[in-house]
Formats: sequence, structure tokens, C-alpha cells
Amino acid sequence: MEAQKPQAANAAKKKSNAPGIKNASWVIVICLIVAVCLFIFWFGYEGHFDEEGHPQNIWGTIYKGGVIVPILQTLFLTVIVLAVERWFALRSAKGTGNIAKFVSAVKGCLAKNDIAGAQALCAKQKGSVAAVVAAALVRYEEMDKNTVLTKEQKIATLQKEVEEATALEMPTLQQNLPIVATMTTLGTLVGLLGTVIGMIKSFQALAQSGAPDSTELSTGISEALINTAFGIATGAFAVIFYNFYTNKIDNLTYAIDEIGFSIVQTFAATH
Repeated sequence: MEAQKPQAANAAKKKSNAPGIKNASWVIVICLIVAVCLFIFWFGYEGHFDEEGHPQNIWGTIYKGGVIVPILQTLFLTVIVLAVERWFALRSAKGTGNIAKFVSAVKGCLAKNDIAGAQALCAKQKGSVAAVVAAALVRYEEMDKNTVLTKEQKIATLQKEVEEATALEMPTLQQNLPIVATMTTLGTLVGLLGTVIGMIKSFQALAQSGAPDSTELSTGISEALINTAFGIATGAFAVIFYNFYTNKIDNLTYAIDEIGFSIVQTFAATH
């Protein structure tokens, strides 16, 4: 147990070196502030409207989308920021070289019982896969020198080390992705809410006695369409980014599982 503590600390240190936003709530707050400022000072700028208040360009039209617009912009900006954050985090987790070549090279070293060579490859590769392999190789050497435990106990200990090292890396890989996944539904629902509010205003304008108020009618239609557009865009980007990064994480997880299995099987075959 004492030997595992420094290893866990080292693995956690490696994990913390990877870039990533630990508290996404601050991202949402900052994006909300930016969205509100854009809505008030840019989209609502008087130069985007004529004397009667009709929008003269796309910015004025977006402003007519109403109070739901800054909420949708907050969700949209949050998706973009977290997508960029995940790009850098997973790029760091991948390491400096090709994962497939690294796994193949480590297998070659294990086949020759060259533990030092495999450890050198880990130091060069870096990243989450290399961190798991490095932790497993340390335990591999300890079990190789251990004369007290049985072979089955050594294999079980080695398997446990791989599992623990993997468990330390996985939270970093998956961090903030649940928020992106939530945006896929939340963005669409909020956009739908804005659409319904806009259509209600449009029907209220049509229901007025006498000639309908064309300004109120156009405002309601603008609010419905703008919110629909922002809601669909937010949901679409969130789905794309979530699936893209989930696939990358699956590839890294597969590499970790593959090399972990190889280390355990090599130990079992040579001892």
C-alpha cells in the first residue's frame, strides 16, 4: 500500500499538468456576461435601426429576437469555449507521438523484456497512455523482484495497478463533456421556447382589432426565427463536438486497455 501512494501521487501530478478548465461554471458566467454585453451594446446599437425602430441589418434583426437571445448566445459561446478547451486537453493527453506506434514500440520492448526501454518511450511520449504504462511498468519491476507473492497474486496486483492508473486519467479526458452533452438538448429547448414566445407575439399582433400592427408582427416573427436559428446552431455544434471528442477518448481508452493487457500477459508468460 505504501508503494502505491507515491505512484498515485505521481499519476495525479501528470494528470494535473494537462491543460483543462476545472470549474466550467465560471465559463458559463463569463459567457453570459459577454452575451449580455453583445446584446445590449452591439446588437442593440441604435445605428442598426431606422427612426421607426426597424432593423437595418442582421445585427438589428438579432436584437429583435428578444431576451431569449443572450441566453442562447451564452449556451452557444459555452459550447465553443469548452470545445476549444477539450481540443487542447485531449491533444496534451494524446502525447507527443503517434499512439499506435507508441503502443507497438512498447509491446516490442516488453517482448524483449526491455523494461528500461519501455520506460524511456513513456518519458518521450508523455500523455495519458504513457502515464498509465509508466505506472504499470514500475509495478511490473516490483513484482519481478518480489519473492513473497505467488504468480497469481503478482498478476492481480499488476492488473489492479493498470486499473488504478487508468481511473486517474479518465476524469481528465472526460471533463466538461457532460456539459457539452447537456447543451445538445438545452440549446434546442431554449430555442424552441424563444420560438413559441415570438409566435405568441405574432398572433397577438394579428388579433388586434382593425389592421394588424406590422411592426409588432415583424418583431414577433423575427424573435421566433432568430431564436430557432440560435437554438439549432447550439444543438448542432454541441452534438458535433461531443461525438468528435468522445471518439477521440474512445481511441485513447482502447490504446490504454490494449497496452495494459499486453503488460499483464507478458508478465504472465515470462514468470
